Amino acid sequence: MDIGVYEKVYKLGMKEYRNKTLKGEWPYLWVLDAILSHVDVAKEEYLGLVDIPLDQIRGTKTEGRTNAFAANFMPLLPSDSEFAYKWAQLYESHLEEGIHEPIKAYEFLNQFYVLEGNKRVSVLKVCNAVSVPGTVTRIIPKKDDSDENKIYYEFLDFYEKTKVNYINFSQVGSYPALLEKIRVGSEEDFTDEVKERFKSAYAKFSSVFKKKGGEKLSLTVADAFLLYLGLHSYDEMEEKTADELQKEVEQIWNDFVYFPNKPEVKLIMDADPAATKQNIVKKILPITQSAPVKVAFIHSKTVETSSWTYGHDLGANHLEEALDYNVEISSYFGADSQEDEMECFERAIVDGNTIIFSTSAKLVGTSMKYALDYPKLHFLNCSLNTNSRYIRTYYGRLYEAKFLMGALAGVLSPTDRVGYLADYPIYGGIANINAFALGAKMVNPNIKVYLKWAHLNSERQNELLRDVDVSLVSGRDFIRPEADSQRFGLYDPHAEGQDSLAMAVWDWGVYYEKTVASIINGNFKQEDESKNEVLNDWWGMNSGLIDVICSKTLPPDTVRLINLLKKGICSGEFDPFAGMRYTKDGTHYIKVTDRLTSEQIITMDWLAENVIGFIPTMEELTEDAKNIVQVIGVSKVKKED
Repeated sequence: MDIGVYEKVYKLGMKEYRNKTLKGEWPYLWVLDAILSHVDVAKEEYLGLVDIPLDQIRGTKTEGRTNAFAANFMPLLPSDSEFAYKWAQLYESHLEEGIHEPIKAYEFLNQFYVLEGNKRVSVLKVCNAVSVPGTVTRIIPKKDDSDENKIYYEFLDFYEKTKVNYINFSQVGSYPALLEKIRVGSEEDFTDEVKERFKSAYAKFSSVFKKKGGEKLSLTVADAFLLYLGLHSYDEMEEKTADELQKEVEQIWNDFVYFPNKPEVKLIMDADPAATKQNIVKKILPITQSAPVKVAFIHSKTVETSSWTYGHDLGANHLEEALDYNVEISSYFGADSQEDEMECFERAIVDGNTIIFSTSAKLVGTSMKYALDYPKLHFLNCSLNTNSRYIRTYYGRLYEAKFLMGALAGVLSPTDRVGYLADYPIYGGIANINAFALGAKMVNPNIKVYLKWAHLNSERQNELLRDVDVSLVSGRDFIRPEADSQRFGLYDPHAEGQDSLAMAVWDWGVYYEKTVASIINGNFKQEDESKNEVLNDWWGMNSGLIDVICSKTLPPDTVRLINLLKKGICSGEFDPFAGMRYTKDGTHYIKVTDRLTSEQIITMDWLAENVIGFIPTMEELTEDAKNIVQVIGVSKVKKED
């Protein structure tokens, strides 16, 4: 029998031992019994025969063979020992017949510890095997608040639905996110066909990721796989070649390098006057623009069916008039499904557009996909709180206008009860509700705001406003041309007419004109790589993007009050949220003494103390609403409390 192979792997074992020792790390196999001496165990569960991934075998169950192997399962006993003889014999047997006898092992936190079969594991690792059959007993720790424990309990749910044990995440929330990406909600969904398809897709990605050097990074293969699926469709993986997959992995490599840290979001609160000015070189040199810049607008709805789309379409028309011969505008409507989204983006690119605005948060994922494929084009998406380095997002500080509307409601209401109709519990949306409530309370400390949601599928839809007589209602911000109801803005629900007392307005033309001008002039930036920052626009009333229009029927002194408040907000001298009190889950109130950060405002998931209502869970929303909230919903609605 040739002992030469053993002598080579013995050297690998000694090298691992020395490296671990020099770093002050444990050089031998980990012992599960020692680990469990510090763990509160909830129960043990026999899993039967399991295919055990070799790279997840961490050590032994007992101390018996601890010192015979280095931490990488390479042998440490000399070549003239009986152990070496048996190891070499097993190695030759594996080359001739293969190792088929299952090992016995325990699983703890999705890592495996061998009770019987350490030499078999060592030989298979030397032969670069992927897995080994084994009868496994799972040891489940009691629940606690540690991230490691939370991740493991998420894994248990994932394993129950898939029986897949080769996926290892490092971040809480990753297992549920993966189930959502592959659309598996129960064991019945994960059929043998689906299982093989998933295994093939993961293996293909893993191979490309490791070949690129992914194992040297701080994230797991599963972490990287989930990041990839956040930008590319899982359904399309089966058709992709290794070269195509490699290109896509290379495009997002920085996301892997910086993991788990995402780029910091730097909010641009107003248009930079310098950005819209022409570059000094272009002023001096007689540069002639050979053709107008082609700008595309992709909408999920049509102007006839959506007031939101109607407003953006008006903005596109303004851009075309303002920049005249410098731009050529194309609009694409009805991107309301995945297929329609891709068709609209494809058409926009084929038509030669170099600046592409997508006006719905539902389109943010597709925007990022095409931004990766066409890095020389400019992609911008109308959404909030997106920290992608591949696109720039834009939105408005609507809460400033809602505060003024609330103050107006507080002045005009003959009672202490007003209503608020909200669309979706999304980023920034809760801030709008609270700002309205605070504005009303500033002029009437006894006023209550009764909250109603427009897109609920449950009986709670009319629960709050059904038996409450409110004097004024803050409704939709504006209407589409052919809407049946003309009620919008702040209105009296008892009035016979349909005139609104005031309304918040979006002037998207202001944003589009200034942004396209900055791109044409070469002053537009999408990110600051030196600081790992991405730039998102979040303009307010001082930019002209948002305003409040009051009815001519309002008393002049009331309008004067609103204008004074507006002036204070625009100058930064007045903060709508300063000194407020808020409630979490209706149990206690906390006073805000300092100025809220932009992030705190954007991600609000609580209601001010004078708001009577609730923030709906995902289960209470209509299907259309779920699609939007899934992308930009506040954290509270992402799961049932």
